[in-house]
Amino acid sequence: MAEPFTHTSADAASAPVQGGTPKADEQLRAIVARIERLEEEKKALMADIKEVYDEAKGNGFDVKVLRQVIRIRKQDRQERMEMEAVLETYLGALGDL
Repeated sequence: MAEPFTHTSADAASAPVQGGTPKADEQLRAIVARIERLEEEKKALMADIKEVYDEAKGNGFDVKVLRQVIRIRKQDRQERMEMEAVLETYLGALGDL
């Protein structure tokens, strides 16, 4: 008795799209190439960001706090104020203020 055929990720990557046309295949290749290029750019940017954090650390800044500052600055001011109020309420209830 023959074993059933199972697809692996390698099979899926090399298999043509069912019912795919040459145009659809080319579009798929272009999309994949763009994603791969963007992933490489992201990798390079992450390395650049790490260098800046390393520089900040070398200049005596607390990187953990600096990351928190960056995260906070991304938030909407009103949302942040509401979150801080709730945080104070929770900490007060726990006796940690």
